[in-house]
Amino acid sequence: MSSTDLLLTFNAGSSTVKIGIFSIESAEARHIGKCVIDFRADPLSLSLNKGLQTFDLPLKAEVTDDLHGVIDETFGLLANHFDMTAAHAAGHRVVHGGDRFTRAAALDTTTIDAVEALIPLAPLHQPQALRFIRALRHLKPHLVQTASFDTAFHATQDDLVRRLAIPRSLHDEGIKRYGFHGLSYKFIASELAGKAPQAAKAVVAHLGSGASLCALDKGFSRDCSMGFSTLDGIPMATRPGWLDPGVILHLAGERKRSLGEIEDLLYHRSGLLGVSGISADTRDLLTDGRPEARQAIDLFTLRIAGEIGRMAVTLGGLDAVVFTAGIGENQPEIRAGVAKHLAWFGLSIDEEANAGNDFTISAGESRVAAHVIATDEEQVIADEALSLLAAR
Repeated sequence: MSSTDLLLTFNAGSSTVKIGIFSIESAEARHIGKCVIDFRADPLSLSLNKGLQTFDLPLKAEVTDDLHGVIDETFGLLANHFDMTAAHAAGHRVVHGGDRFTRAAALDTTTIDAVEALIPLAPLHQPQALRFIRALRHLKPHLVQTASFDTAFHATQDDLVRRLAIPRSLHDEGIKRYGFHGLSYKFIASELAGKAPQAAKAVVAHLGSGASLCALDKGFSRDCSMGFSTLDGIPMATRPGWLDPGVILHLAGERKRSLGEIEDLLYHRSGLLGVSGISADTRDLLTDGRPEARQAIDLFTLRIAGEIGRMAVTLGGLDAVVFTAGIGENQPEIRAGVAKHLAWFGLSIDEEANAGNDFTISAGESRVAAHVIATDEEQVIADEALSLLAAR
């Protein structure tokens, strides 16, 4: 590859896609641009960041199931800012890799079919990644495509941690705890090793619209709050987190709710939105004076602290807590709320450092360190794609 070659990354969510543009320099992927398409927006637009410049570029293409028009127009708009003829590869974030994909993989017909077979395990997220994979394969067949799996990082967990207390035959069929947000945790593990190597046993809180926690032991995943699905663990923007399965039985039986209604309730109408009845956004809730908003925030921080305590048991100790993702990186009030619940555990926050989103926000006397680290899933996707390209 020449120094001008480009590599693209696609990080598809349920309603948005983040596209990273990387240049390949000295066998390393360097971030040179990023754009976001929010499919909920009307009119549709491409928000592009290139260096210190920001562009809001209208998209005229109709959003279809195959996304051909949107992808084709997106490449055309990006060509005004980058040499898109130099794009040689595209790496994708794929939420679920099951037991088959425990590391990144090159995408061909066989692996794409295998990714599709995992849709029942991630019915909202998996199809979105596949739409972009197939659109690129149709429109840009020369691009080498790779997949980076959110579940792969958690393959190092012990079988006991991954097992649910259900019949063994169901476990053997793949109904087990997988864990998610693995690309984020992989990035944080690398950053933590360089910036705070003494934090061998750490719990990382990835707090965004989707939220989870991961127990790291010397950089390896040992536990995760999300289990079989992205519904599990702590409350999220619109997802409930841990939920007594008896609630589902009650809704389906006594209340006669359909599967579709229950799915909508769990993915779109629960969590912070459900508890508050006001908003799914912690920024709104923190500035809202109503008791329902305060209760949603208090429940959120209580459950996060509870998961940290549980994961300390898995790790057999705790050296540090790390906050990352949109909420974790930028909202001191949430971090302080979590720390308050863990004061008995020896976690004490430095208010000034916390307010400044500093790397270390724990006080000098704190028995447990607390850090804030910005995550970068796109960088992990790019690095894994580059590694696969080098091995071709």
